[in-house]
Amino acid sequence: MKIIIINGPNLNLLGKRETTIYGNQTFEEYFGNLKTKNPAISLEYYQSNIEGELIDKLQEVGFDYDGIILNAGAYTHTSIGIGDAVKAIETPVVEVHISNTFNREDFRHQSYISAGAKGVILGFGMQSYELALQSFLSN
Repeated sequence: MKIIIINGPNLNLLGKRETTIYGNQTFEEYFGNLKTKNPAISLEYYQSNIEGELIDKLQEVGFDYDGIILNAGAYTHTSIGIGDAVKAIETPVVEVHISNTFNREDFRHQSYISAGAKGVILGFGMQSYELALQSFLSN
């Protein structure tokens, strides 16, 4: 099974950025642990702060992978282009958020990705990624 986690803007700052919301662990540390816990899965990671690069990556992997776990960060709430890319590809996408976006600012209550996603997981901290991964393994 081939799964990729795609993270959007500012998620490269996990462990440093707003630690009261996102925690103290870097994503690289978390990802290493996730790979160790799931050795039978080909698990990859990609991060970009640039909207077009996220769209390019979705198109690149969206016909060959078994699953995509996507945390588009703030682009979730603004990018019709990323939402359209999710709808255009064949690989199922699980939208993930570390925080509960409904407990935050009103603009974070809107997602342009959810309509094309297999499902949405939010509010469980970094464990949201593992829950998304489990959704692919249980099918």
